Amino acid sequence: MWIDTHCHLDAVEFSGDLQAVRERAAAAGVSHCVLPAVDAGNFDRVRELAHRFGDSYGLGIHPLCTMRAGDADLQALDQALCAAKDDPRLVAVGEIGLDYFVADLDPERQELFYREQLALARRHGLPVILHVRQSADRVLKQLRTARVAGGIAHAFNGSAQQANEFLKLGFKLGFGGNLTFERAQQIRRLAVDLPLAALVLETDSPDIPPHWLYRTAQQRAQGEAQGRNEPAQLPRIGQVLAQLRGMDVDELAAATTANACDALPRLRALLPA
Repeated sequence: MWIDTHCHLDAVEFSGDLQAVRERAAAAGVSHCVLPAVDAGNFDRVRELAHRFGDSYGLGIHPLCTMRAGDADLQALDQALCAAKDDPRLVAVGEIGLDYFVADLDPERQELFYREQLALARRHGLPVILHVRQSADRVLKQLRTARVAGGIAHAFNGSAQQANEFLKLGFKLGFGGNLTFERAQQIRRLAVDLPLAALVLETDSPDIPPHWLYRTAQQRAQGEAQGRNEPAQLPRIGQVLAQLRGMDVDELAAATTANACDALPRLRALLPA
């Protein structure tokens, strides 16, 4: 049994065959998907999909969406969290965080939304799903004072020292398609060297395709389509990680499932016995 701890089934890329996408995932052994929201406009959609497919969801405002968000969006998030307080499928506040890779985003505005959403997570007693892109130290700085109930640092790509700081704060680290690339030496080293209890698996689909789906810019220019990532790819990503760690793939599936439940405790009641 596998859990995809981060996928965006509400993305437009899945609009034409969403039912088939989720059925393929289930057939591949992905028993559960966590669907994080990215802005107030898709709160209802991720909730509806989680209930439709027996999955779970998070509510939050992604750092890439902060330039078009305002105070009303934070109020909408607070109201949505209040309205869903008895919904067992609401498992986190997320996707929230900081992104210093995209050059035209306002860092101060991102940090404002990040701080306010951490405060909401603490108020509502929920863990957080974190976007951490070239921003690990600043994300950690706010976490040390926010005292939220742990969560997941999604698509982790920081240093070993930063990884250990997240672990000290009770977080798990998300790994996905990036670790399937041989050139991703730092990510692979972390995925092997970190304690097994630190790891959860994700696809971030439709983004971050594994190497067998990825097409270079030259290939795309020659007419080859970029492969679409989807949750059904998770077991194959897990096989790569199991091989890197030299362990049985079923053991890895069981461990990462247990780790996901530790990070997002409401998951336990949602999984098949």
